[in-house]
Amino acid sequence: MPERTAPGGTATGPGRVLVAVYAVFALAAGARATVQLATRFDEAPVAYLLSAFAAAVYVVATVALARGGRRVALAAIGVELAGVLVVGTLSLLDRAAFPDETVWSAFGRGYGFVPLVLPVLGLLWLRHQARTPAPGTPAPGTHAPGTQAPGTAEDPGR
Repeated sequence: MPERTAPGGTATGPGRVLVAVYAVFALAAGARATVQLATRFDEAPVAYLLSAFAAAVYVVATVALARGGRRVALAAIGVELAGVLVVGTLSLLDRAAFPDETVWSAFGRGYGFVPLVLPVLGLLWLRHQARTPAPGTPAPGTHAPGTQAPGTAEDPGR
């Protein structure tokens, strides 16, 4: 069974905002990549393919966060952070390799550095969700009402 975040974790508050920002970035990066690939692919194929890859990563992260798929979200956000750091560094060190901008170029400078901050916020949110018990779940070290705590004399499993 896939590991899930706490129920309702992205349905309200910061989780909802995070999913919305990821969805906007998925749409923006996807639209940009589609136009670039369709009209100017020969000018900067690596940059445009990286934009398409970034869009795909944003889509996966959006869906995983919205549906509570913690492992998939962790993987997607990890790939996103690595992509921003690697592409951001390479785009500054070797400008000739990136004749046109990608979403992740210069650490997302063209998008107000949101591509650099977003995966950090995503990872922090997933960490927070992992530490937050689901509604109705007993806190660690306690047991559900009407049941015996494990390891007690009345516990037949001992």
